[in-house]
Amino acid sequence: MRIIIRYILLLSIIFINSCTKNNNTGKTSKIRKENKVDSTIIKKTSGEQPEYKNKTFPVKEGLLSDIVGGSYAIQHEAGGDLNNDGLSDKVLVLRKKSDTLFQRTVLVLLKNKNNHFRLDKISDILLPDEYNEAGFKKYDPESISIAKGVLSVNLYNPAPYGNLFFNFKYIDKDFVLTYIETYNAGAGSSQSLYYEPLKGKLLQEVTNTMEENMPAETKKIQVKKQKFLFENSVPDDIISKVYSENDVL
Repeated sequence: MRIIIRYILLLSIIFINSCTKNNNTGKTSKIRKENKVDSTIIKKTSGEQPEYKNKTFPVKEGLLSDIVGGSYAIQHEAGGDLNNDGLSDKVLVLRKKSDTLFQRTVLVLLKNKNNHFRLDKISDILLPDEYNEAGFKKYDPESISIAKGVLSVNLYNPAPYGNLFFNFKYIDKDFVLTYIETYNAGAGSSQSLYYEPLKGKLLQEVTNTMEENMPAETKKIQVKKQKFLFENSVPDDIISKVYSENDVL
């Protein structure tokens, strides 16, 4: 009798374990299936174009006053056709009204046929600090202009920073750095650099100002071709790096 009872109990335990295993397998299969569906949804979402979001300049299209807002003042302004559509675009250098020492922002705005502007490019790093640690302006004067589809930025200071000039132009939808020029003068000599990053061309010219006829040495250097986008470019750092790697005179 006891043997029969033990046999019945053993069969019951085997049956219960079997049912539990089947239920867990079903749950695991269901979870895997749900995860597979979720990953598919994520892939579809990641393929969509992200919406324009910028907390500082939330308005992407409209009048200049709408895009700039009330927190910034326009310090420099240039107008001209940048993207060869026959419409006069704008480049603005903005200064924060509440803090004139704050890093300046440069906006590139393309004009639409409805006379509104579309905010196309933003840079908070393009221009060097306006003032040095002693509170004096680093470059004076400063100017920006647009001619033949090229944005030109000219920063003047004979010493100690020297002159810094650079250009940008649209290549397809990218606003690309095409040219940097610097001029520095010191005791006994002056130096000019002319750099075309897309062509990989660097020209270095050193003039001996100690002699009456001021002889100059010129060296053409072929460097690596590079493409620098407006929103990521710091021209002062770019030319300093190229110079340090290729100084030959």
